[in-house]
Amino acid sequence: MKYPLSPDVKPEFCTTGSFMRLPASRENAKLAVLGIPFDTAASFRVGARFAPQAIRQASMTLFPYHPIHKVYPFDDCNAIDIGDISVIPHNIHRSYELIESAMTDLMKEGIIPIGIGGDHSVTLANLRAAAKVHGPVAMLHFDSHTDTWDTYYEEKYWHGSPFIRAYEEGLLQTDKVFQIGIRGTLNHPGDIDSSTDLGYNVITTPELKERGIKDVLKEVKKTIGDTPCFLSFDIDFVDPSCAPGTGTLEVGGLNSFETLEMIRSLQGFNFIGFDLVEVLPPYDPTQITSLLAATIIHDFASLVALKIKEEELEKSTQNHS
Repeated sequence: MKYPLSPDVKPEFCTTGSFMRLPASRENAKLAVLGIPFDTAASFRVGARFAPQAIRQASMTLFPYHPIHKVYPFDDCNAIDIGDISVIPHNIHRSYELIESAMTDLMKEGIIPIGIGGDHSVTLANLRAAAKVHGPVAMLHFDSHTDTWDTYYEEKYWHGSPFIRAYEEGLLQTDKVFQIGIRGTLNHPGDIDSSTDLGYNVITTPELKERGIKDVLKEVKKTIGDTPCFLSFDIDFVDPSCAPGTGTLEVGGLNSFETLEMIRSLQGFNFIGFDLVEVLPPYDPTQITSLLAATIIHDFASLVALKIKEEELEKSTQNHS
């Protein structure tokens, strides 16, 4: 395949600065990668503003074919990389407006976005765009934290509150929200209740390990069905032994193989957008976190490519019947 260029066509170190050297032209595009380099809402470590370029650099070592799903995801989707959104580092609300505008434009054009954050606060803007185009959506949220804490030092907008704000704004179909991988110590016994009280479904890492990925996803698919669904992936879902470059480390997570196994099992959903957040390159000296993030994005694209192929096959069958 000639699009995107693979490492056996052009050396990995010869980069255009885009994800897997994707072009920027929107003609016939069905999938778009865009950077969201905002991290001013982080509560501890900062540096996620540098993640979009670090993940793009790590993507240079990936090849275009997905051997599990048997697709060329970026080719099959005419995928593009439109660069980074020009966020305002010190102003979250103006940044939200810029992020929401960029995401809305893509969705209205029928292009599925994959946003590369940034801290997790950016997901609120992504969900605003999704709800504007599709109405309240379902959500798959992979994370070690629920991010439904109301305030932090009396500030309502930070990376620990996007999903309580999304609830308040009516952006989600609450019974079709699954927060998967939650674990770690808590401030209070009722911290997880802050999500379940909103109507969200919370599946902790111990429950996920006990029930198994297949059983959990069976419940998730049955509940969400064909509802337009946004997927938000915080890299701290993964155990820090496999993803050390993040802001709020929580031990006891899934390893990288288990994580990819779960992502690759997400076939049959009506995904209308994705984001991947909380990669901190300054804490990722060997680039294993950025490489895992790039690989997960490759898997996101493969899920979209599979859906496109299924729709084309169904359309072809109908035309011949």
